[in-house]
Amino acid sequence: MSNAIYDFRSDTVTQPGAGMRAAMAAAEVGDDVYGDDPTVNRLQGRMAEMLGKEAALFVPSGTMSNLLALMSHCGRGEAFIAGQNAHCYAYEGGNAAVLGSIQPQPLEHERDGTLRLEKVAAAIHGDRDIHHAPTRLLALENTIGGKVLSLDYMRAAGALARRHGLGFHLDGARAFNACTALGVDIGVFAAPFDTVSICLSKGLGAPVGSVLVGPRALIERANRNRKMLGGGLRQAGILAAAGLYALDHNVARLAQDHALAQRLAEGLAQFAALTVTMPDTNIIFVDMDERLGDRFTTYLNAHGVRINGSYGKQRWVTHLDVDESAVETALGQVGAFFETQAAG
Repeated sequence: MSNAIYDFRSDTVTQPGAGMRAAMAAAEVGDDVYGDDPTVNRLQGRMAEMLGKEAALFVPSGTMSNLLALMSHCGRGEAFIAGQNAHCYAYEGGNAAVLGSIQPQPLEHERDGTLRLEKVAAAIHGDRDIHHAPTRLLALENTIGGKVLSLDYMRAAGALARRHGLGFHLDGARAFNACTALGVDIGVFAAPFDTVSICLSKGLGAPVGSVLVGPRALIERANRNRKMLGGGLRQAGILAAAGLYALDHNVARLAQDHALAQRLAEGLAQFAALTVTMPDTNIIFVDMDERLGDRFTTYLNAHGVRINGSYGKQRWVTHLDVDESAVETALGQVGAFFETQAAG
């Protein structure tokens, strides 16, 4: 198998460029557990201001950021509502239950990625019924599976949460992608939520880190929980500098990723054996003719195009390390594969 040339597996595979590396090398640092790291403090202050919240906390990962939000909104034996395919329910190792003693209540997504609000309301349990864990939080994700939830939907979900006395959390790992697609400012986007988790190491291209933003009292609880989870950071300004660089240089360019994803999706859709879900942002899902098995994915990986795919499905993701030539080369390899199938 040849070495991979183009990596479409995820926007987490990006490499920090020369400018980001220089910013990291030059970062002013201190002990963040004492609150002494000036670069971390600048990143946290900037994120809180951008999203219109009181405070922010820099953490190693999006998984930890979501867990801290859940643990800060919910106590032991309490519950949160999330989508069946939400990252904080399905892809974070059951951490809310294992580490927070918090019960998840998953609900099916609609085709557009939303949760039907009538079903959300029906799943909420109060304190009086001793048979159920009392619900404390509604958690959404935007984007979800590459789909963008509308501002009107997020506002309606937030209003429902407030009527029932629930906290309202957003897993905004790709929130800037959603804002790019919607054409709105991140502050407007974040306004309906009490807490928001923003990932710096996906489309924004930082090597590590997420930021949890929200009310000061809740962020203080999250900071204590971060310490308990082993996430206390020392001279973390080296990492925070990458996040600041990403905010300065890698937000506006997300539109390029979206345009390339559209071009890639249109190219893939030309092949009869592939059924392509057209992207809202930078993520494309492809269903393959079951007769292909894993041969298609294996062929691409062997010819320098790395993707995630198995059991007749693929996910392609564009990002800052994928340019127009990468997309055209990938489509060329797709065409070459189907030519070999026709010849065989």
